[in-house]
Amino acid sequence: MKPLIALVVFTSLTSSLFSQAPRVLPDGKLPADARLQDLKDLHGFFPFEVPATLADWEKRAADLRRRILVSNGLWPMPQKTPLNAVIHGKVTRPGFTVEKVYFESVPGLFVTGLLFRPENIPAGKQVPAVLSPHGHGGRLMDLGEKGVLKQIAEGGEKYVDSGRFPKVARCATLARLGAVVFLYDMMGYADNGQLSRELVHGFKKQRPDFEGKESWGLFSAQAELRLQSAFGIQTWNSIRALDFLEALPDTDPKTIGVTGGSGGGTQTIILCAIDPRPIVAFPNGMVSSSMQGGCTCENASLLRIGTGNVELAALFAPKPQGMTAANDWTKEMLIEGKGFPELQKLYGLYGKKDQVFCADLTHFHHNYNYVTRELMYNLFNKELGLGHKEPIVEKDFKRLTSAEHLVWDAQHPAPAGGDVFEKKLMGQLADESDYQLAAMSAEQRRDTVKAAWQVMIGGGGMPTAGDVSVEDHLLRQKSTGSELPLAEIAADKKKARGITVIWVDGKGKSGLFKQNGRAISEAKFLADRGCRVLSADLFKQGEFLAEGKKLTASAVVKNPRESAAYTHGYNHSVFANRAQDILSLITYAKKSSPDHKIYLIGSNGAGPVAAAALALAGDTVDKAIIVSDEFRFADITSFRDPDFIPGSVKYGDLTGLLNLATSHKVWLVGEDPSLYQAAKIEFEKSGGSLSVSSHKGGFNNAIDWLLID
Repeated sequence: MKPLIALVVFTSLTSSLFSQAPRVLPDGKLPADARLQDLKDLHGFFPFEVPATLADWEKRAADLRRRILVSNGLWPMPQKTPLNAVIHGKVTRPGFTVEKVYFESVPGLFVTGLLFRPENIPAGKQVPAVLSPHGHGGRLMDLGEKGVLKQIAEGGEKYVDSGRFPKVARCATLARLGAVVFLYDMMGYADNGQLSRELVHGFKKQRPDFEGKESWGLFSAQAELRLQSAFGIQTWNSIRALDFLEALPDTDPKTIGVTGGSGGGTQTIILCAIDPRPIVAFPNGMVSSSMQGGCTCENASLLRIGTGNVELAALFAPKPQGMTAANDWTKEMLIEGKGFPELQKLYGLYGKKDQVFCADLTHFHHNYNYVTRELMYNLFNKELGLGHKEPIVEKDFKRLTSAEHLVWDAQHPAPAGGDVFEKKLMGQLADESDYQLAAMSAEQRRDTVKAAWQVMIGGGGMPTAGDVSVEDHLLRQKSTGSELPLAEIAADKKKARGITVIWVDGKGKSGLFKQNGRAISEAKFLADRGCRVLSADLFKQGEFLAEGKKLTASAVVKNPRESAAYTHGYNHSVFANRAQDILSLITYAKKSSPDHKIYLIGSNGAGPVAAAALALAGDTVDKAIIVSDEFRFADITSFRDPDFIPGSVKYGDLTGLLNLATSHKVWLVGEDPSLYQAAKIEFEKSGGSLSVSSHKGGFNNAIDWLLID
């Protein structure tokens, strides 16, 4: 590694004169930073690289589960309130019964569905249970008379009557085999109408009337800042559906399977990744290293950054799991490097390679048809101990009438929904989350919030010394492919103090220089007193921008629907990338001057991102000056804001970040000191200190404070 040459011109032995604000690259040339490539979207390639050892996988699996929970707004897991379940309207078909169900996943939010039971369950006996998320088309998806005849001709269905309703057919057959089955509605389908299908599954344009700190709706910046999403609510509904199913007197809570197709396959993958109760799964139609789920209900910010559906399905290992490859985005699953061989390899780490299968049904289009269902029946028959001779063969049955399948009726009226309900629900979920975090001890809260920010920032935390290098004034991090133009103002050697000050500015490294090329007075002050001052253009600052203008709107993927999850579900935010860059700077500073103390300054709009880096830097940073100028993430109104990062408000906003740095010595500039009395006490308890100043001179006082040992 070549040493970084200070971009400073000296006319004496002191650092009294400084060069023009340094440009590292020729005019018009951008850094060779991998993050400048096109953003990844749901149609990208999502390979699963199997770790070398089981121990490596278990560590990776823990990180992935935390990512799923954080992205779904379930970190920490919400308190489970009474379901207040109602079961009514029993009808009978040969071999099984059907009942209507509704319950509250949270107070006022109802989950609806149909409960299938074997026709005769002996008194006192508990039987296996199956949870069946239905996916798009709804639980009552009707192929129609012509459609089912076409399917029969192609070999995809067998019966004209029951085959018209393939999702009901699988539940009826499982019930005939001896399982209690709950087929529940996705939000917006059938009887689950409090949040409309148009909103949950068809959202397209941002709604100004649903944006605001006091009242907001789904898909707004405010919702994303709190990690509230249709995907997350649906995941919570799935967890509560398991609660409902296992609490029934005639089900065995230790013998539960989950299966769904398409959107229901997505729900199966996610539920089985984070909930330990299912013992067998059949996520069909969505385990793929290709398209990851096109609906707004299948995407959540932070969810698939650095991962994909194949790896998420692997979280169910070593428990038995089946799926099929069809003539859709799953068709490459059977190819080495594209999915299933990697799942087998992962299961092989447990010595259970044969516990996962992917059947080649590529002669069918996207489906959960009779042939696919038969594979599932055989798997569930074995793993749930249903005890039937194979192969399992479906039987026809008379389809349910409208009166027999509708949950809501005169005696059970549908609950209110719509715009008012949507905003109320968002506020209710936010209040519950705030209360839950506030009820924790300070230590528990710090651990919880830090774990969340580690997911939100990503990058694996502090890079190792071997991961960063500098050449020709460019700081490179191998693991992320980043390349940062650097500037260094060298310390007066006669007064060297063994201090490196990392100073990040909202304008990039040019923020440390005047128009005449001389260093700003505060930077000169530090260098003249023996401090090495190090700065850089963080991602999308300075030399990252062809025209040199400040970034005002971050890039988004090419998707006509204005949902943050399509971009932020697959890519780190600008804010997260910049925080990673500061961590890289810290590692380089320590590597290049291992005996130095490291101080951090974030100014001119870079205070919040410096606070994020400080929160994750451990004890590497000794002191920090954070110029916040009363910045709050909650004031952001667009997910294209460069300071936008999903979850930042849920986990305490800027104050929550500062609470992660209580073991440090921090000077906060641009805030009302009276608001931070409690925070000061927490800092003192943890061995740190917090000074807060609101006046303009506070920054100069903080600079003086840096030099006090």
